[in-house]
Amino acid sequence: MYTPNSFKFKDHAEMIAFMKQYSFASMVTVKDTLPIATQLPFFISERSGKLLLTSHFAAANEQARYITENTSLVIFTEPHAYISPSHYDKRESVPTWDYIAVHAYGKATIIEGQEDKVKMLEQMIGFYEPAYLEQWNSLSDKFRDGMLKGIVAFELEVNDLQGQKKLSQNKNQAERERIVEHLEKSSDALEKDLAAHIKNI
Repeated sequence: MYTPNSFKFKDHAEMIAFMKQYSFASMVTVKDTLPIATQLPFFISERSGKLLLTSHFAAANEQARYITENTSLVIFTEPHAYISPSHYDKRESVPTWDYIAVHAYGKATIIEGQEDKVKMLEQMIGFYEPAYLEQWNSLSDKFRDGMLKGIVAFELEVNDLQGQKKLSQNKNQAERERIVEHLEKSSDALEKDLAAHIKNI
């Protein structure tokens, strides 16, 4: 990822926190010479000093066949907005886009065992909707077994983590305040989220 120094994340923990906040990401893997991608929810964890991304494909998704031998790229990105040059002091200015993104690279391991797949799903339930766990536990074994057969679960060990938060850091305080004021008035929740990030830099 091309990242100018002024747009870099402050630290590793900040990138992980962003990934957890915006955990629905795009996973890209090369099949022969062509990239293929799937949008997936991820459970992000750290174990024994390793950063791990856990998720699952539908069993029919061919991408699952390429993730163990090839490095995949998982792209976490969410709040973003068009930034008009009308907010800047200089008339000779151009439009841009403010955004935050984290790129995680690594090879995956397929989660094979039934118990391990159940554990993976329960981790995801615990993260996304803890209240659903009671309903999950009440499902019939037949239904649960069929569901587990329909997925390919995996764990990706991150070996490279890159991040960028382009939040008008290269603009002066008055310009950033005008940008924030504009975004806070937006009806788009993501633009309002972006405003909060700009205010916190």
